[in-house]
Amino acid sequence: MKKVRPSEQKRKELEGLLESDALEMIEEFHRVGQEKLYQEALEAEVDAHLGRSWYKRSENEPQGYRNGYYKRSLTVPGSRLEVAVPRIRDPRKKFRSRLLEGVARIAERVKTLALEMYVRGLSTRDVEQAFVTERGEPVLSRSAMGRLAERLYDDYLAFSRQDLSQLDVVFLFVDGVYEAVRRYTRGQALLCAWAICADGSKRFLHLAAVQSETQEAWEAFFQDMQRRGLRQPLLVISDGSIGLIGAITHFFPEADRQRCIAHKLRNIGLRLPRNSAKAILDEFKAVYYAPERATADALAEGLITKYASVFPAAVQCFSQDLEACLTHLKYPEGHRRYIRTTNMLERTFEEQKRRTKVLPQHQHERGAVGLVFGVLIRASQRWLRVSMTSLELAQLKALRDIIYPKTTEPHFVSYRTAA
Repeated sequence: MKKVRPSEQKRKELEGLLESDALEMIEEFHRVGQEKLYQEALEAEVDAHLGRSWYKRSENEPQGYRNGYYKRSLTVPGSRLEVAVPRIRDPRKKFRSRLLEGVARIAERVKTLALEMYVRGLSTRDVEQAFVTERGEPVLSRSAMGRLAERLYDDYLAFSRQDLSQLDVVFLFVDGVYEAVRRYTRGQALLCAWAICADGSKRFLHLAAVQSETQEAWEAFFQDMQRRGLRQPLLVISDGSIGLIGAITHFFPEADRQRCIAHKLRNIGLRLPRNSAKAILDEFKAVYYAPERATADALAEGLITKYASVFPAAVQCFSQDLEACLTHLKYPEGHRRYIRTTNMLERTFEEQKRRTKVLPQHQHERGAVGLVFGVLIRASQRWLRVSMTSLELAQLKALRDIIYPKTTEPHFVSYRTAA
């Protein structure tokens, strides 16, 4: 058999199948037929490279010598094929099979598709069952999917080292999310940061795994971003976590702080009777959505007087951090709907939860961080830009001059105004 070319062996195997009465003959015929085609193409490539066919002498100086074969499995759409790849000894020029390179690209696209399916909510078992040969054999095993998932963590490591010094950050959003991870009783906390820049782009800035949302954890999170070159923003938007507020005050002492009014309204609603909560909440909401600060202050004073004796707990919650809840009113009107809540983060977290809920729990921190990063970075690529008119940029530039009058940093705000 060593004297018979592999393509000839495949031809004889096909002839044997045609003489068989087995029910599975058609599937085998299809597979062996593909193997024969690939085998003939590989041998033709070697013939062209050497300038002579099998058992023929070269009229010119030989480009190398045939040196047997080695077995290789090829993954092609719907099949796994076994072929014999020719070896070349003493080649004057390195032999590269365009056919094998093309098959490798197909295999890489299959892996990329499998990884995208995994990020978009399928479990490793689901992906394994989605990619099978005509024999029902998995093209990608769960262990192979585990290795593919490691790519997400590698992408995260590269992302976490990106330079932030050239970003003209205006509004900074921060929040945390929890994922179920083995050995973490209450889940693994993941701290996240997004930004709206002066060019109108929304950027995903940072993600870090911590034990819990303590002030120390948030300070380390902000310190890491500043080490990467993050500039002082004009406004930081967050929820009412005490540890987070303390870290914001420490690392962004001069920046404005906006309390998420969606979180605030939920907190107030918990302190109101259910049968009348919606109507009363609309009155509190009118304060936060007032057209200017003077109107908001007048409405707030009236509500405090009206409900102080009836719903003292709700009024106390409303009065706490009221200044931070109304900070957005000093910014351009066209930007207020983006900056008075952390809804941009919350919607992204909902997408992330929808895709990670198929996992009862992550096996380790690397898997949790990699998958959450994969979901969040893909969601951020679809974010729409925020309009930044010349007038709004001029207003933001004026605000930066007021907030940071003595800073030695370049006053970015916008490259379009050369600020």
